[in-house]
Amino acid sequence: MQTPLLEVLTTLSTIRDYIRWAASRFTQAQISFGHGTATALDESAALILHTIHQPYNLADAYLDSVLTMNERQALVDIVDRRINERIPAAYLTNEAIFAGLSFYVDNRVLVPRSPIAELIEQRFSPWVEEDQVYRILDLCTGSGCIAIACAYAFQDATVDAVDLSLDAMAVAEINLEKHQLSDSVTLFQSDLFTNLPADLYDIIVSNPPYVCQEEWEQLPQEFHAEPDMGFKGGQTGLDIVIRILIDANAYLAEQGILVMEVGSSAQTLQATFPEVPFYWLDFARGGDGVFLLTAEQIQLYNELFISALN
Repeated sequence: MQTPLLEVLTTLSTIRDYIRWAASRFTQAQISFGHGTATALDESAALILHTIHQPYNLADAYLDSVLTMNERQALVDIVDRRINERIPAAYLTNEAIFAGLSFYVDNRVLVPRSPIAELIEQRFSPWVEEDQVYRILDLCTGSGCIAIACAYAFQDATVDAVDLSLDAMAVAEINLEKHQLSDSVTLFQSDLFTNLPADLYDIIVSNPPYVCQEEWEQLPQEFHAEPDMGFKGGQTGLDIVIRILIDANAYLAEQGILVMEVGSSAQTLQATFPEVPFYWLDFARGGDGVFLLTAEQIQLYNELFISALN
């Protein structure tokens, strides 16, 4: 049974109190996570600290600070919204953290959460030489988080970011201005490679739609609050993935690499192309379903990829 509002406001007083209380409510309500947090406690801490304008790494000593009545009411309100509306916390705060960077998000784009962030922080080592990366392409950029994180990691490189959605382009533009990277990252409204100039890239990175129709229908309500075009990859989940595999051949530099997240469709992809030596990457912070292929491999298996469309 939910504790009456007056009792919450008068008996809970500190930041620590409200983080614990919100985590309990999230668990009781059985909300779904997976948009940057994995547990009720992590989600609670992120939402509470953001709402009272405190950093996510707030020192433990401050957790016992007493909140004003207005602050307490604001926390109750946002926790109620998270439970009642079943939308990702990032849409309530209009912020997501990716590769240690803050990004503006709303329901026009998916909430950034790809494990590719870890690769970017490592500058794709050991797969490329950092000082030999001149051009990077981010396909299906959404909020622009991957492209912008790449621009930070490779400050001497130019980055192109592509999305078909005009709504996503608008959000990506907000983030380019936020990070003052409009001179380093160029946005293209395009159906994958269609409207791109004939350039060669040292790194092509993509987190495309890869969820099959059956899985999409079974996703929790929070995921259905996000734009469905960011998820749906056709009946098998591979419609867009295969198109990228085919066309990347014409856009990768000789020593270039393709890195793509296919998530839950990893097994389907490997079964579709058993001859292809996809290198499935491991992540210290968790996450899977991300593969790497070299330009040489993309070229070698290009006819095989093309045949999958026939």
